[in-house]
Amino acid sequence: MTDDDDANRRAARAKKGSPFLNTAQAAHYLGLSQRTLVDWRGEGAGPTPRRHGRFVRYHIDDLDAWSKGERSTFDPDRLQAAEPRHV
Repeated sequence: MTDDDDANRRAARAKKGSPFLNTAQAAHYLGLSQRTLVDWRGEGAGPTPRRHGRFVRYHIDDLDAWSKGERSTFDPDRLQAAEPRHV
C-alpha cells in the first residue's frame, strides 16, 4: 500500500460525512496544535482555509495537498476581517 492509497482512503472516509474540518479537527488531522494553524492562517502560511459564513473550515483535500508539500497561498486579509485575534 502506498501513501497515496492511504491518503485516498482517509479522504474517502472523510467525504462520507463532510470533507470540511474545523480548526481543531484540521490540527489533529495534521498532528499540529490549533494555535499553530491559527497563527499560520494570520500569516498567510499553512494549508488553505475557507470561510463558511462566520466559520473557518479546511477541506481535507487541501490538508492532504499541503501535507504532501504542495504549498498553498491565500490572502489572510480575506479571512481575518471576521476572525477575532487574541493578543
